[in-house]
Amino acid sequence: MTREYRFTFGQFLSQVHLQKKIPPADAILRHTNTVSASRSILVCDTHTRAIALGIRGNLDIPLCVLSPGETAKGWPAVEQILTTAKEGGLGRDGLFIAVGGGVVSDLAAFGASVFMRGCKLCIVSTTLLGMADAALGGKTGFDLLGIKNLVGTFYPAGHIYLPLETLTTLPRREWKSGMAELIKTALLDDGEMVNTLKNLGDEFLRGDLLPKYEEPLFALIAASVKIKGRIVEADPQETGTDRALLNLGHTFAHALESSAGLGNLSHGEAVAWGLVRSGELGHHLGITPRERAVEITGLVRSFGYEIAAPHPKMGDKKNFMTALRGDKKQKAGKLRFVLPASRGALVVEDDLIEPRSLVSLINGEYALCY
Repeated sequence: MTREYRFTFGQFLSQVHLQKKIPPADAILRHTNTVSASRSILVCDTHTRAIALGIRGNLDIPLCVLSPGETAKGWPAVEQILTTAKEGGLGRDGLFIAVGGGVVSDLAAFGASVFMRGCKLCIVSTTLLGMADAALGGKTGFDLLGIKNLVGTFYPAGHIYLPLETLTTLPRREWKSGMAELIKTALLDDGEMVNTLKNLGDEFLRGDLLPKYEEPLFALIAASVKIKGRIVEADPQETGTDRALLNLGHTFAHALESSAGLGNLSHGEAVAWGLVRSGELGHHLGITPRERAVEITGLVRSFGYEIAAPHPKMGDKKNFMTALRGDKKQKAGKLRFVLPASRGALVVEDDLIEPRSLVSLINGEYALCY
């Protein structure tokens, strides 16, 4: 059970290894043409430290262990990574190996992009969220001033490993976080992914997905990799609208995460809520057919996400609206929303949306079914 994919993002070539087993360090060094273990570092958090140690084996590779979670995704963590690289003696031919989910990969990738003006990077993704979204595409960064991923770079990893065996230990909340990104990608493609997810929803709520559903999950992740890779190849640095489609649900999601307090909701929980809001807003604007908006709501609900507006953890609605207007995906001073169309999605700028419409949306006035 192994699949290999190659994508070109501008000047960067990324190779994705979707497989059952966790790769050992010697294989990673060989794939990345790193001549010595002493020219690399492993970056993990306390949750993935044991996996990182297993990858390292008997090799003498410095280990940088970060605090876990979104609340640790700041400059101090970046400085910790850069300090480990400096003390480890890495030069411009050094290799950063990220072992973890989206937070670890975003931080390690940012560190690799700025250390000595750019080192080699590979990611061993250990969460469903990382495999479905964060590991592929080259967006790096950290949170600043209470805004999610305010600081960042585009720096795709040369090699990305997606070992399914790491998913067996994930808590339920991490599964839900990753499933939301798979739902988002499926909605962009309108292919078999949607049907597969519909069949998984009820089983997901009842419990064990692995190993019983290993093959469907493998197929879902493979489909997600191909869809996202194709989209990012067409617009590596989001200068047009192709890559912006991957932000379906995310403008609302990031504002919700900020207003709820970063770390109080998982990214996937916020994205799921944002997908429903996007469908409702799209229907209100005449972009999303009613049946499609209802389908999105039903699919998200089938995985047990909170979909009500306003969200119970939203906090002050004024703070939410402030966070919404401050979203980093603005262009020319205009906030952009990605909304579902009859097929796929469209990018819509906020000058087409009355401010009152957003208030009504957040108050639940456009709900189609709950």
